[in-house]
Amino acid sequence: MNKEVLKNLCYTDLVYTRINKKLGAELSKKEIELLIYDIVKDNSSTIIKKGKNYYIKNIKKHIQVTVNSNNYRVITADKIL
Repeated sequence: MNKEVLKNLCYTDLVYTRINKKLGAELSKKEIELLIYDIVKDNSSTIIKKGKNYYIKNIKKHIQVTVNSNNYRVITADKIL
């Protein structure tokens, strides 16, 4: 499943602002894309499909990424403890 998600990830202009706000960061678009890519690619990340979304949780980075399961568009990223 990781490969399919990685191959199809896409972003809207608004999601970059949302992710920076939720993570309390000031990352560039490229840095955000690399962060999301690394989280999805990491074998220690867990991917759960719930409803129409994938929830990709990475304990090491303390981040959960939400991705639409129909179009693979990144919706948001949240800090987790």
